[in-house]
Parts: sequence; C-alpha cells; structure tokens
Amino acid sequence: MHAPAPAPTGENLRTALAGLLDGLPPRQASQAVERLIANYRGRTPTHTPVLRDRSDVVAYAAYRMPATFEAVRSALEAFRDRLPEWTPATHVDVGGGTGAATWAVAAAWPQGQHRTTVLDWAEPALALGGELARAAQSEALRTADWRRQTIGSGLAVPSGTDLVTVSYVLGELTEANRRAVTDEAARAARAVVLIEPGTPEGYLRIIEARDRLIAAGFRVVAPCPHSAACPIEPGSDWCHFAARVSRSSLHRQVKGGSLPYEDEKFSYVAAVRDEELPAEAPARIVRRPQIRKGQVLLELCTPGDGLARETVSKRHGALYKGARDADWGDEWPPPGEA
Repeated sequence: MHAPAPAPTGENLRTALAGLLDGLPPRQASQAVERLIANYRGRTPTHTPVLRDRSDVVAYAAYRMPATFEAVRSALEAFRDRLPEWTPATHVDVGGGTGAATWAVAAAWPQGQHRTTVLDWAEPALALGGELARAAQSEALRTADWRRQTIGSGLAVPSGTDLVTVSYVLGELTEANRRAVTDEAARAARAVVLIEPGTPEGYLRIIEARDRLIAAGFRVVAPCPHSAACPIEPGSDWCHFAARVSRSSLHRQVKGGSLPYEDEKFSYVAAVRDEELPAEAPARIVRRPQIRKGQVLLELCTPGDGLARETVSKRHGALYKGARDADWGDEWPPPGEA
C-alpha cells in the first residue's frame, strides 16, 4: 500500500492554524485583530514590535497568515513563471513574524533543499512561528532558523543569500528604516521579493523600494514587464493584485459576511541580480479582465508602451479563449500564444 501523498503546503498551514484560538476568549481575539488591522494597513510606523504578546501573535497568525501566505505565494508564482529554472539554496525572511512568507517559499519550491532563516524583533512571533513550522511536512520549514533581530538600520543579512523576502513589513517602519531594510536586502541577495498591502500607500512603498533595487543593479522580474519607471501617474492610480483566501472562523467573527472567501489585495516587486531574463517580457494584466459579449477588455502594463488597453474578440480565435480564461495579474499573451 502506498503512503498517502503529503498535503499541499497551504492546506498544511490551515491545519496547523486550526487549533490556535482554543482557549483565547473570542472578544480578546477580536480586539487584538482590530488593532492589528490598523497597524498592518500601514499608517503608523513604529519603533517597537507590533506583535506584543501571545494573544496578539495567535490572533495575527489565525487572521493574517493565510492572506499573507496567498499574497506571497502569488508573487512567487509570477517570479517562477519568468525564471522557472531558478531555485534558491538559501532564504532569509526579513520581519517574518510567524513565518507566512516562509511557508509560501516552501510551497513555491516544494522539492527544494533551501535553508531558511526568519528574522524578526518580536520574540512571541518567532516562538509561535517555530512551533507551527516544526509541525510542517516540509523539511525546509521544520529546519528553519528563527532569530531575534531588530528590523531597521541595524539589520544584517548574510552576504550571498539567494532569496530575501520582506512581506507586510515596510509599512511598520520609519522612512529611514524602510530604506535601510531595502538596501541591506539589495546588498546581500541574488533575488528580492517585497510585498505590501494593495493600498495607495503600500504601492508607494513598493515603488520606492523598486527604485532602490534598480539603482543597486537589480532587474525587475515581476509584476512589471520592464525595469523602467512605473507608467502610472503618481496620485492617479496604484498597481495592485488580488489573491483569493478562504475565510477562517475568526475572519467571519470579526468581519461578518456570508462568503466563504475574500480577496487579499497586495502590491509587490520581485527583482534579481546577475540572472539572465528572457529577452522579451510579456505584458501583465493589471486589472480584472472585463468580459463582454463576444469580447474581453484587458488593461495591460506593457514592455514598450506603458499602460495600454487591448480588446480581444472572437475573431482572434485561440487568443480569445485565452483572454476569457485570463485572470488579474497574469502575463499576456498566454505562453505559446504570442
């Protein structure tokens, strides 16, 4: 008899989170979540950890880890679409908290033997993150190193790290510390993936970090199909994407609503140094496709013309079917249809 196949990493994470709220009074969990929402929407930089104690960490993990996991997983999927042969041997998750990005990296490279280090300034978050990871099926998660470190001007990332992730962290920092974290990631890493909430403020933090990475010699892998200036006029719009997340009981308790899912909006940039990218990057669909009778309207960021709209109709044949199947955040045209 064959042994059962390992559960996918996302399912494994949901299972690991399932019992976290046992023993935590619902009102206490809700209050912790409401405070954390205000912080993680990025309006109040702090000099101290946002996650203060076990109840904060449990509430954050149960409420935010699935959404952060899906956002980072989506960004890494776009990275892998452009560089399918690239595999990290070492990964550092800066400000990793309870480790959602670490779970996403394990999902992106499930057969990899990468070594992960999680850096954070909140000891309760590191403790719970290590506890969850040690129960995972992924060897990379079980063997991850969880280290307490200030996230800011004193950050030290080992030189030669293959991949650095920084997810939902920059908004917690002062402007000087945001720049210090981005610059240290650029100094140390071959590849950097930064994720922030999909708000106008989160997008501006990503654009600032993107500019600093490019100035340090990186090239953008995703979502942009180029490393030139962002074509969005400042203040007129913002670039963001969405990842679907199953709602937990805590989501329903805090937010209400009847849908079993919600869409996590996020902005991100993935960039590499000293890697050969495909010569011509495809465009990226930057808004949800509008499906009309006999046609699909696509809002695109293109390699040469900046923002553009393309209308794909039935007369385009197979391309029309590809447009009807396309989703927000996908490359365009689909592979093989260029």
